[in-house]
Amino acid sequence: MKGIHAIAFILLVIGGLNWLIVAIWSKDLLMLLGLGGGVATVVYWLVGLSALYELFTHKKCCKACVSGGQSM
Repeated sequence: MKGIHAIAFILLVIGGLNWLIVAIWSKDLLMLLGLGGGVATVVYWLVGLSALYELFTHKKCCKACVSGGQSM
């Protein structure tokens, strides 16, 4: 499960950076890299599924959430 969490986190970072680029320059990172069409659709699906995975499993995986947000 740790591996899935790491992959989901990386995909969420990629998705977040993509949206930052869209907001600043109105350009899609995947299109800039030449990964349009089917590849972009697969990446968007993976980012969306990663967001759902993190949404439902984050609290049990996150040390800050498990400890109630208290620093150790």
